[in-house]
Amino acid sequence: MKLMRYGAKGAEKPAIVDQAGQVRDLSGIVPDITADVLCVASLNRLAEIDLDRLPVVANPGRIAPPYSGLGKFVCVGLNYADHAAESNLPIPAEPILFMKVNSAVIGCNDPVVLPKGSVKGDWEVELGVVIGTKARYVSEADALQHVAGYCVVNDISEREYQIERGGTWDKGKGCDTFGPIGPWLVTADEVPDPQNLDMWLDVNGRRAQSGNTRTMIFGVAHLVSYISRFMTLYPGDIISTGTPPGVGMGHKPDPVFLKPGDTMRLGISGLGEQTQTAHAWDPALIDG
Repeated sequence: MKLMRYGAKGAEKPAIVDQAGQVRDLSGIVPDITADVLCVASLNRLAEIDLDRLPVVANPGRIAPPYSGLGKFVCVGLNYADHAAESNLPIPAEPILFMKVNSAVIGCNDPVVLPKGSVKGDWEVELGVVIGTKARYVSEADALQHVAGYCVVNDISEREYQIERGGTWDKGKGCDTFGPIGPWLVTADEVPDPQNLDMWLDVNGRRAQSGNTRTMIFGVAHLVSYISRFMTLYPGDIISTGTPPGVGMGHKPDPVFLKPGDTMRLGISGLGEQTQTAHAWDPALIDG
């Protein structure tokens, strides 16, 4: 299933995408797609619905984050060897973890607002892994049983804040609007091999990133198992699993960073596409 939400901020409605690509309203079945809907039993009930009986949404308008009540936003750094190389950093012996804050989360096509004084905004197409059942000290063999589904994430960064301002990476990763998610949450049954997904990102119409999840240093099952040793993962938590090469910071001979008016278009095979335009600081674009 491809689950999604649509509508203005604060008035989002749940929906599902049928085999023909039509958006079907789910609000007569569930009031919203929440963490509770991501459990196995709830997903199984949704899978039994005759989608032809649901109303078609001809013009869904804004596409919201695919579920509400997102819990932890856990991210993995330097999880592709070639991205580590372009960053002039060694391949990590264990996964590097950091967090984005929930206020970074936006819909897949919502405006990206660069923070005040931003000079090194950057892009990162990533596979998002959404947890569906509680995971604590799970084995790698059992890890994927705890996954509700997958989605596209743009792990937008401010590299000066991240690298040059002291402390941890979080301050350059958690800015408002720096976590576009969606358009869909694609349930795990439709992604039989999360380690074989093509991914790409264009900036202003030019290909910047091109890769495949098979080149991850630490695969999805390993990451879910590993992270569950350090924190309990609950339904609605998301893991953003790292990015292939081609980020602005690694551009040769000189880095290239986001400026107002730049457009990012990105996608992962089977999981849909996103498009965002970068804007100068404007709180109305964040709160509106």
